[in-house]
Order: sequence, then structure tokens, then C-alpha cells
Amino acid sequence: MASVVSLRGTSVTLPAVVTVLLLLMSVTTVQSSQGDKEPVYRDCVKQCIRANCTGARLNGFLSAQPQYMALTGWTCRDDCRYQCMWTTVGLYQAEGYRVPQFHGKWPFARFLCFEEPASALASLLNGLACLLMLLRYRSTVPRQSPMYHTINAFSLVSLNAWFWSTVFHTRDTYLTEKMDYFCATAVILYSIYLCCVRTLGLKQPGVSSMVGVLLILVFTSHVSYLTFVSFDYGYNMAANATIGMVNLLWWLCWCWQNRRTLPYWWKCGLVVVLLHGLALLELLDFPPLLWVLDAHAVWHLSTIPVHFLFYSFLIDDSLYLLNTEKLGVKVE
Repeated sequence: MASVVSLRGTSVTLPAVVTVLLLLMSVTTVQSSQGDKEPVYRDCVKQCIRANCTGARLNGFLSAQPQYMALTGWTCRDDCRYQCMWTTVGLYQAEGYRVPQFHGKWPFARFLCFEEPASALASLLNGLACLLMLLRYRSTVPRQSPMYHTINAFSLVSLNAWFWSTVFHTRDTYLTEKMDYFCATAVILYSIYLCCVRTLGLKQPGVSSMVGVLLILVFTSHVSYLTFVSFDYGYNMAANATIGMVNLLWWLCWCWQNRRTLPYWWKCGLVVVLLHGLALLELLDFPPLLWVLDAHAVWHLSTIPVHFLFYSFLIDDSLYLLNTEKLGVKVE
């Protein structure tokens, strides 16, 4: 079958789609901060672009640029911004002022093509932990378990989110930022659906189906607003905090109701409390230690062990459901 994507009634071949994606990957996100408002920074960038990003100088830059930098979309202009950012940081430090942010983020020391190396590594490790535990789940739990396919789907949604988180922290562009934000929201919404299936759907499949449709509509509306109306960071944070609270309270209610009948209930309760508690690390928001490790990276690093505990709960619960189904016992 030919690879064709339909966009608003127009047939677009796969190479055209790839071209559009590459163009989006080359567009960096723009968000004003104190550092990039500084005249010294702006003048430095203008002079650098004028001196290095036109004519023979540009050809020299392109020929000397490592292939991995070109493949990840680093341009001459981006390199000028990076060099001028550190010039401005040096002036701030020389005058004894606090290090400023640039374009909505702290200054990070670039490693190879990785814009935020610690966060990129932490995201990759989260994805690997998720993949490892998914494989263990599949090897331990028979496909006949009632939650098997729902948990597999949730794992794939999570893996997709960690993939885009790794890509975004490697190279912050218009496309990678959107994908990171949207996929993170998808994980939270699917966790709500997972909870709904576990608490209601096994006995009332129609209820979980209706909730699933509702969550799809919520996700579609959320993405449409941020894409076509306004990419509002405050709204996005408030929306994710709200659905995150629904997810937290629903799971905790289930844990409390089953604390006397399911010996592994505490694993689920601890996971949801840890995930929401560790997110508070984001509030620290300090300049990166050694220009690499910031609060966001610490948060991502702290969530790696949580995958092992969560999948331990999922394995225990899936085997319990399978056994109760075989025995004809009422599911809790």
C-alpha cells in the first residue's frame, strides 16, 4: 500500500510530509526572557550572523559543521545564539548578577548535538526502564489476563512520550516542543483510562468505553487549542495539573477501597504519590549545576526507579485478575 497522508482533503505523499517535518524541526521555539532581551546579547547575535552566516563564511561553517549537528537541525544562526548566550552569561557573572534565562530556559552547556544533555539522558533512561518492564510484563503475564491489552497500550503511549521527551531535550524546536507537551498529556489521560478500566470497565465495559471517548475529545480539544488558537504555557500547566489531580485521586480511592483485600495495593498508592510529589522538584527552578543539571533533569532522573515499582504492581494485579477470572471470583 502506498504511503499517503490526507491533510484537509489534500493528498500529500510521504516525501512531502517528511519535508514539512524537517522544516518544522529547523524552526526553534521563541519565548522571550531576560537574557535574550539584553542589548549586548542582541547586538552580539546580529554581528555574529552578519560576519559568519552569509556568503563564503556560511559555506565555511557548513563544511566544518559535524554531520550530527547538521542532522539535528543546528544552523549558523543557532550557533551564533549559543555563543552569544555564553558571552552574556560571562558579563552577568563578572558584574555579580544572577544568571539569566534565554528564550524561556536556563543556559546549558551543549554536548555534541544535545541541547540539554542531562534531561535528554534522563528521558532516555526513563524510556529504557519503561521498555524493560514492559518486556518483563509480557513475559510474566499471559495474554488472557483482562488488563493485558490495556496495559500494553498504556506502555506504548508512555514509550512514545519518553521518545519525544528525549528528542525535545536533544533539540528544542517548534515541532519537538509540541510533541513533548502533547505526548505527556496523552500519558496522563491514558492513565485515567487505565484506572477507569481497572475500577469500572471490567464489570461495566460500556462505562469505560464512554470515558475513553470523552478523554479522546478532551485530548483533541486540548491539542487543537494549543495548536490553532494559542500555545499558552499557563493554560497547558493548569490543564495538566487538573487531569493529573483526577488521576491521583481516582487511583488513591481505589487503593483505599482495596487496602484490606489486595496485599499489593500499596505499590500503586506509593507510585501515584511519588509521581505527583516528585513533580514538585520543578518548582526549585535553579540555574544548572555545572551548566548541565537543572531541576527538570533532577525530576526526570528521580522518576526512573518508579517504573519498576509501577510495573511490579501491574504484574501482581494482572495475575490476580487472571486467577480470579479462572476461579469465577468477583473482581475487586
